[in-house]
Amino acid sequence: MATSKSATKSYKQSERKRVFNLRTSRTLKAAVKEVKEFITKKDKKGAEGVISNVYKAIDKAAKKGILKKNNAARKKSRLMANISKIK
Repeated sequence: MATSKSATKSYKQSERKRVFNLRTSRTLKAAVKEVKEFITKKDKKGAEGVISNVYKAIDKAAKKGILKKNNAARKKSRLMANISKIK
């Protein structure tokens, strides 16, 4: 465990940040998984209905530093490309 006061404070801060990061990454993964399920079912309407929530989750993760900016853009681009391939 931490020995100095500053180390204890740092430990508490990192734990708090870890909880927030986990929460954000879990919502991101759940949203992406939901869209991918619609894509595998070839349900274009359902995927288009949920894509705004996925964009929101991806943008929040990028803003908080969980994803890098280009990684977020790539995820959004690939998801939309997969949705537009559905006939």
